[in-house]
Amino acid sequence: MKNLKLLFSLVALVALSLAVVCCGSKKEKEEEKSYLVLYYSQTSNTKTVAQEIATRLNADMEEIVPVNPYDGDFQATIERCNKDREEGVTPEIKPITSDLSKYDVIFIGYPVWFGTYAPPVAAFLEKADLSGKKIVPFCTFGSGGLVSSVNDLKEKAPGAEVLPGYGVRAARMSAVPGEVDQFLKAGGFIEGEYTEPEAFPESHPVTAEESTIFDAAVKDYPMIQAKATAVASRTIAGGVEYLFTATDLPRKDGQQAPPPGEMKVYVTVAEGEAPVFTQVVR
Repeated sequence: MKNLKLLFSLVALVALSLAVVCCGSKKEKEEEKSYLVLYYSQTSNTKTVAQEIATRLNADMEEIVPVNPYDGDFQATIERCNKDREEGVTPEIKPITSDLSKYDVIFIGYPVWFGTYAPPVAAFLEKADLSGKKIVPFCTFGSGGLVSSVNDLKEKAPGAEVLPGYGVRAARMSAVPGEVDQFLKAGGFIEGEYTEPEAFPESHPVTAEESTIFDAAVKDYPMIQAKATAVASRTIAGGVEYLFTATDLPRKDGQQAPPPGEMKVYVTVAEGEAPVFTQVVR
């Protein structure tokens, strides 16, 4: 009789263990997310970021392709883009083959043109139904445009939840692997160690030394001719990050320039390296 009771107890214990395992497996399966990395890239910079994200997430990936590609040089691209903007038209793109309804999270990547996502992405957004989706923007740019383009994307896709995005200057493509790794960890998309940077303190008027740091960071970028007026700084992994407030300086006759005003310029100084600006927010 004792042996029979023991047998029943063992059977019940095994059944309970299997139930826990099955329940756990079901829960893990339910928590798995399906990712799509959708991008437009003219010069391959955005494609590089897209591939990095897709590889780390084991995600599906698809390119947004214009029927009439932007295959001219920089000036030709600007002129065509400007003409389209003035006429209020967006380029025709080839049909997206991915079934968007299958994905929980869609990463949308683009180069920043005229302060926002490139026209082929605008064409995609005009027709796509992203209601109920989580959207993660990522972009490449000459000086900035992450904040403005994300704001535009939120307006264009009001039914979606637009999450914080990632942006990188074309001059800093070597930083992409490390930064994408930290970005995905910060968003909870992959596991791993991530330390949230401390908040910037209140800004103060720039000192002569800080002004030198700002000038060194922007001196090789002709579209930024500005004077730093205030700054805040914080310690980051491997160095210091500065958030400068700056105002545009008068330009010489004939020089291309954005409308004069105030800007925020993020500058990183890694240990043993020269200052480099990471993005501009106007």
